[in-house]
Amino acid sequence: MAVGLWSLRRRSGRSLSGYFLAGRSMSWAPVGASLFASNIGSGHFVGLAGTGAAGGIAVGGFEWSGMFIVLLLGWVFVPIYLRAGVSTMPEYLGRRFGGGRIRLYLALLSLGLYVSTKISVDMYSGALFIREALGWDLYASVGALLGVTALYTVTGGLTALMFADLVQTLIIIVGASVLAGYALGAVGGYQGLLERYPLALPPNASGPCGRPRPDAFHLLRHPSSGDLPWPGLVLGLGIISAWYWCTDQVIVQRCLAGRSLTHVRAGCVVCGYLKVLPMFLMVLPGMAARVLFPDVVGCADPQGCSRACGSPLGCSNVAYPRLVLGLLPNGLRGLMLAVVLAALMSSLASIFASSAALFTLDVYRKLRPGAGPRHLLVAGRLWVLAMVGLSLAWLPVVEAARGGQLFDYMQALASYLAPPVAAVFFLAVFVPRVNEPGAFWGLLAGLGLGLARLLPEILLGSASCGSPGRCPPLLCGLHYLHFAALLFVLSGTVVLAVSCCYPPIPEVHLHRLVFSLRNSREPRIDLDTPKEPPQNLGLQLGDVEAAPGAEPGAGGVASGVGVSPSEAPPLEDPKWSRVVNINALVLMGVAAFLWGYFA
Repeated sequence: MAVGLWSLRRRSGRSLSGYFLAGRSMSWAPVGASLFASNIGSGHFVGLAGTGAAGGIAVGGFEWSGMFIVLLLGWVFVPIYLRAGVSTMPEYLGRRFGGGRIRLYLALLSLGLYVSTKISVDMYSGALFIREALGWDLYASVGALLGVTALYTVTGGLTALMFADLVQTLIIIVGASVLAGYALGAVGGYQGLLERYPLALPPNASGPCGRPRPDAFHLLRHPSSGDLPWPGLVLGLGIISAWYWCTDQVIVQRCLAGRSLTHVRAGCVVCGYLKVLPMFLMVLPGMAARVLFPDVVGCADPQGCSRACGSPLGCSNVAYPRLVLGLLPNGLRGLMLAVVLAALMSSLASIFASSAALFTLDVYRKLRPGAGPRHLLVAGRLWVLAMVGLSLAWLPVVEAARGGQLFDYMQALASYLAPPVAAVFFLAVFVPRVNEPGAFWGLLAGLGLGLARLLPEILLGSASCGSPGRCPPLLCGLHYLHFAALLFVLSGTVVLAVSCCYPPIPEVHLHRLVFSLRNSREPRIDLDTPKEPPQNLGLQLGDVEAAPGAEPGAGGVASGVGVSPSEAPPLEDPKWSRVVNINALVLMGVAAFLWGYFA
């Protein structure tokens, strides 16, 4: 709250650029911490620990894939976004392809995904933790948390969030490390976990249900019998990670707030190093919880689970709260409650801020093109409150989803809806021949295929141990990560096929919007220059780098944006850039070692 009110007093919080992009003034430390804190919500504490308790370490691959993809963000995608002079991801596709339908579609899809996979999951997991720890009602807990989070988001904007994330990241790491030490110490360390986890059977275990997986300590698992098969974990997860880290507004908005490209890349490297931690701070402690509380965390029958945790679908989600309540003394319990609340608030606040930017700049401004900056700021703040209501309405769906395993629910839903978006962004960046009709129909075709899998699974129920589910194997038999890879290929094929039926976009419209022309210094004429209202979001890096002296709206990078010499971004320091590049190579080496060691 204090950070939000302090940020409101700063001039940067009173303009569109300050509110949505923190005045483009952030150094590497807040950028890296905010990337990590925005990604790690309370859903990760509850979801990663729960899925780890149920199936072993393979779920840690979801975190470690980000160590590679975050470098793709900093070295390939962010330079193009900066030189394109955009503030939101739908705006990039609007500049790349022209027309308004793709931009509107992506904005609405992103807002829907935020409600269904991010806000509601974080709210549910945070409230679940509070219910286990304090006995509070689920909806009362959610309401209290949302009230505080929405208040400092509405008041302070992105500046408040990024400085708060810096503090919250320290709280998360310190607190989670304390609990991980207690949990692994209680089972005899990693060696003790290796020996005791396969024996962690609930009293009522019968058949395979309730028994720990024999491949629990393998990161890469059998392509057909594994719960997270290795082709899906490498290909399908790579696609989902690329969508999340390289094209999602929540993540990219933090990078666009960086004061220079080198600071953005350094922040990406910091985030990559921090992504090493969730396996050891969340997944392994979740497995330890199954060893210590097998009758609750590993329960196998609906009646026993209902008695143990109130959910007939399974109790793996209570693994992390049970560790806190069962192992820690009173003072440290309070610390862990602060940790989970910090993770929840940082993640929720990040999503609120990004959804406000998407709604205000890509939806509301199209409905009210004459709205001024003050009007748009009010609309963005009111939209945060609307998102709270929508997320509360979605909570019952989350509570009943995918056998009680939150992390599976999040990844499955993203696998059905995100690959078409990832395909369009990749082709937009790397294939200049792709045009607006191809991108639009590729998105629609991918959405239709994704819904053809998603709706039967929601309506008929997916299979789980001891329950085959009513969804036909033809529709629901393919693993969701394999489906994500297939959907990406099919969507990309439609994009390329339809694009070839229409004339290409002239190169004059593509300077600094595609990878092959990323360093072009030719003036660019935006496809929708006459229609695009001025954005006044402050400095755009490409205005100075790519087209100095160009007339706004005619050959400049961002129409309607003027840049004075005093606003020019600082020159990149070659020595500092080399240090960042070397650290990126070291990070890739660390990631490759971890994948190889635990494979």
